[in-house]
Amino acid sequence: MTIEPGRYRHFKGAEYEVIGVARHSETEEDHVVYRSLSGGGSLWVRPLAMWAEQVERDGYRGPRFSPVD
Repeated sequence: MTIEPGRYRHFKGAEYEVIGVARHSETEEDHVVYRSLSGGGSLWVRPLAMWAEQVERDGYRGPRFSPVD
């Protein structure tokens, strides 16, 4: 799966900027590197598989993150 840099919305509503995809030095697992667009712009990482998964919570069913046009 390919995650392109750009703006994404979390299913709970917050928006983030994807910087890119990085590989873990020990496990070689791909992680998405992203920045919060609120709350000071902190940097985060999340396993690519988790980033791209479908979630089902509080009546919502769909992607965890969706690109923002």
